[in-house]
Amino acid sequence: MTSPFVREITRADHLAHLRNNPDASHLQIPEWGDVKPDWLPESVGWFEDGELITTALVLYRPLPGTRRYLAYLPDGPSIDWRSPRLDRWLDPLVAHLRRIGAFSVRIGPPLVVRHWDAATVTAGIADPDVRHLRELPVDGVDGYALDAVERLKRLGWRQCDPDDSNGFGLGQPRYGCRIPLAGRSMDDLRAALAPHWEQSLLTAETAGVRVDFGTARDLPDFHRLYTATAGRDGFRARPLGYFQRMWAALNAEDQDRLQLYLAQYGGEVLSAALMISVGSRVWHSYAASGRLGRELRPSSALLWTMLGDAHATGAQTYDLRSVSPQLAEDRLLGRLLFKTGAGGQAVEYVGEWELPLGGQGRLLHKALGVYLSRR
Repeated sequence: MTSPFVREITRADHLAHLRNNPDASHLQIPEWGDVKPDWLPESVGWFEDGELITTALVLYRPLPGTRRYLAYLPDGPSIDWRSPRLDRWLDPLVAHLRRIGAFSVRIGPPLVVRHWDAATVTAGIADPDVRHLRELPVDGVDGYALDAVERLKRLGWRQCDPDDSNGFGLGQPRYGCRIPLAGRSMDDLRAALAPHWEQSLLTAETAGVRVDFGTARDLPDFHRLYTATAGRDGFRARPLGYFQRMWAALNAEDQDRLQLYLAQYGGEVLSAALMISVGSRVWHSYAASGRLGRELRPSSALLWTMLGDAHATGAQTYDLRSVSPQLAEDRLLGRLLFKTGAGGQAVEYVGEWELPLGGQGRLLHKALGVYLSRR
């Protein structure tokens, strides 16, 4: 069996392919390249017998003063990860990236290796002897994902440490939380809410918290809450311009790709979040809230409304993004309780993998990290 051939494709061809094969990550659509101005985007396609069979977005980070690049495929590529011959898919990709001048390749296989149901996580949090998700009994393991891990190792790929961003501003979370929607009614989803979550939702509904769509003009209100959340939770906030650029880029091809939701009470925006929709999957992103009106539980009303809207569009999965795997009491434990209390499963992905290209790959990778850390 011959391997497919990988080459650059046009943005139009990439978009056309995604319309017929819509289940790529939002990080693998051409529009995402417009969100990341420090990276050079390229759409690539795998061809077999002259037919385009799958696509990917590659982001290149140049090493200053050279024509060499770090190549990054976040949450991708969307190849047949169940194939016993991953080299058939990855080798032609690597060959193409080597021709472009990549000194190292980083990929994020979109594979969940294990998951824990909400009840399992709740029991683990209540157990003082359990400190990490991996110490809990699993509720599901994907054997194909485990096989993919072993095949990547045999092909020379190195698993990146979850904190191994090297200053490049890359790296997707190893642990996340997802609410399955396929085959479930809204009554099913409501019944799956944890008692504390149901009570919070009732509090917001009784108080009259209203959830509305926002527009680009409301992004400053969103950003104010997001900055407050960053300060409270200890992460670095992105500037307002990043979200304005994201709004313009993601809605350029589809005006409903990125939506802003605002939970309001008495004329004040109390909570906000972005929803990104691609194919059958929806991402709940950059959830933000302030201290004002927290007793009204606006974040519960916000998420429940967004979940209902995603369900109405036929989405199969509602992705609540990252969670901390640590079950000890800290500032992030509340976020885990909130997401699993909404009926979410905690999931562990196979993580990101890296392949240095040539003898200088690791050295150039380190040089780029040093350069970026000094900017």
